[in-house]
Amino acid sequence: MYLKSILTTVSLLVGLVSPTFGQSSTLTKDAKKPNILFIFADDWGWGDLSCHDHPYVKTPNIDRLAKEGSDFTRFTVASGVCSPSRTAVMTGHFPARHNVDGHFAWVPNNEQRGMPDWVDTAAPMLPRMLQGAGYKTAHFGKWHLSNNMIPDSPSPAEYGYDEYGAFNCSGEQMPYDHDARRTIAFMKKAQAENSPFFINLWIHEPHTPFHVIPKYRQMFPEITNDADSIFAATLAYADERVGQVLDALDELDLADNTLVIFTSDNGPARPKEGREPGLSYDSATGAGFDVGAAMGLTAGRKGFKASLYEGGINVPFLVRWPNKVPANKIDNDTMISAVDLLPTFSTLAGAELPNGYQADGYSQVEALLGTASKTRTKDLFWKSTNRFSDPSKSEHWASYAVVSDKWKLLTNQDQSYIELYDIVADPLEQNNLASKDPETSQMLTKKLSNWIATLPTKPTGNVFSDLRKK
Repeated sequence: MYLKSILTTVSLLVGLVSPTFGQSSTLTKDAKKPNILFIFADDWGWGDLSCHDHPYVKTPNIDRLAKEGSDFTRFTVASGVCSPSRTAVMTGHFPARHNVDGHFAWVPNNEQRGMPDWVDTAAPMLPRMLQGAGYKTAHFGKWHLSNNMIPDSPSPAEYGYDEYGAFNCSGEQMPYDHDARRTIAFMKKAQAENSPFFINLWIHEPHTPFHVIPKYRQMFPEITNDADSIFAATLAYADERVGQVLDALDELDLADNTLVIFTSDNGPARPKEGREPGLSYDSATGAGFDVGAAMGLTAGRKGFKASLYEGGINVPFLVRWPNKVPANKIDNDTMISAVDLLPTFSTLAGAELPNGYQADGYSQVEALLGTASKTRTKDLFWKSTNRFSDPSKSEHWASYAVVSDKWKLLTNQDQSYIELYDIVADPLEQNNLASKDPETSQMLTKKLSNWIATLPTKPTGNVFSDLRKK
């Protein structure tokens, strides 16, 4: 029934997504499938764009996507940290369904937290579905669905990519800034083969270490503070590489038939107050400045990276598809989730979903095209490894959260403390309504408990490194 619904949606929408708008209402073998370029930044906060009024960061190339497309301000990822957020994008599932509640680290740490050592290669995976629909698939940039410290973890190729260059994975680590050039080369190759393409461009910035090239710091002579200068330069370099890819789409005459999305895996990291930038080393990307230079902004949203408040999960979401997605539009209402991306991309690609597969999200094609209802029809859930006991001392206390209609509830590990917000009227989470609306609090607590009961208690499958035996 779910597959039939998806295919029906494709048939209804093909007249909108086809260059021959209005001339066809059914999906045909001759319909030109859109290319999909998914740009996933790392720790890029909602306020870290010049089009979002950052006080000194300049992102003219990424801003193009907002000017030439739509800016969805209510998009949320499925976690406040990296690996679970990426798992949700690629599987269409809440990451807790795969026991991925935190970032993939070295084996003893994964084992201690009840996590697998990598995402199961047998899990439903977006690139594999798109391969089945005739797409050439590629991944360039950060991986982190395993870790480079786990040498026997599967390579990205085992998840459905025809080509990849990556870091935070097993094997050779691609230099982090080779992402754009590899992406452009793959676009040219797919075009030569007359094939639609799906590319993950998962950029490193602005995650630590900050790899700063001096000429980019020279772009901001007015900034005298080291941390701000490092941060601005880091984002400027990332923005330039995004611009190279967008320019290549224009030069190859591919832009009009390419859906481009820019977003982030979670909100920005922040150092403890007063910490100055120091040096650090990452085994996947090399040496650079540490978290002391993490000056990301949430534009008033509460919390930062790892928090289940909006500052940790509400991130930029810019969508461009010329003559399909409305241009220069800001959408402050539509609630889109990372778990919606797989069904959305699959719908656009005409991809067949695996037997029995059920996404936790749903296709948002109509929302992207500006024709959908603003009301979200599926609840959203979060599970985190956060264990802070005193909410007054940390914004990383919530272990669970749920969004249903206009309501968002956060709770700690044993559900002894809750907060309730009208997330539509109060997107910055300033007014806790838990004591004023016990009926809604109880309803959402029950929804959350029912969802938790569906989750696996431990990882299963081929998801453990041989290092565990040692």
